[in-house]
Amino acid sequence: MTTTVLTTTYNFSAYMIYLPIVITLTVLVSQFLFKNSKTFMIDIFHQKEDIAMATNSLFKIGFYLLNIGFALCIIEFFQIETVERLVVALSKKIGGFSIYLGLMMLLNLLLFLKGRKHAMNKEKIIENENTPL
Repeated sequence: MTTTVLTTTYNFSAYMIYLPIVITLTVLVSQFLFKNSKTFMIDIFHQKEDIAMATNSLFKIGFYLLNIGFALCIIEFFQIETVERLVVALSKKIGGFSIYLGLMMLLNLLLFLKGRKHAMNKEKIIENENTPL
């Protein structure tokens, strides 16, 4: 007599829940960040809007690649056997990814602020050189 042990895991369910959530989060954060960064980019590139928008689009593509790539790298779930463990595992993964995404957004904001400050300082130097004594 053979006995078969039926084991069901929720790992596939975890993947099917995790992937749409992290991709949606990444797209939403990216859209919000780069929509609001246009002002910074125009200042950084001294009112040259075409260069600012092109650079902003490149930053957006880089943001997508970096964050979706990271989300895929950490996708592994260990054996999940109960619904309770599924919820806990998803909470940990999605929470950790959200923290990472928040840090990436803050890093981008710091880069925009630093670039804007540098551009403004450069404009002041040029103004001071052109003012007659």
